[in-house]
Amino acid sequence: LSMTKRSMYIEKNCSEQPEDRVHVVPGQSDYLFVCPLLRTREWYARPQEQRQEMMEESVRIGSKYRSVRLHTTYSFGLDDQEFVVAFETDKPSDFLDLVQELRETKASAFTLRDTPMFTCRQRSLAECLDALG
Repeated sequence: LSMTKRSMYIEKNCSEQPEDRVHVVPGQSDYLFVCPLLRTREWYARPQEQRQEMMEESVRIGSKYRSVRLHTTYSFGLDDQEFVVAFETDKPSDFLDLVQELRETKASAFTLRDTPMFTCRQRSLAECLDALG
């Protein structure tokens, strides 16, 4: 369970209108990768300015992968994780490279858990039912 809300970290790095970022609008990409995200207590003990700098590094990296679209929802107190992130793409190899590069960021050291990762394929209901046999 998670909900949408405006991120405090991407105001100046986002080309979308602020009101657009509180709605998750699924695209038509072939793949969707979904995972929970839980930060460490040390992350929240850091000043907001330091967290902002670390998140800006992640945003810069993410912006290099134009084929990957990110959706972030929030779960504080609603579920076992703090965030649920979903990445849409037609190019799983770009997603793989993105995650590999994000693992090397300063913010990554403050990730307590980001599993399980769910890999999903875009299919119509009829295709799903046919696949069941």
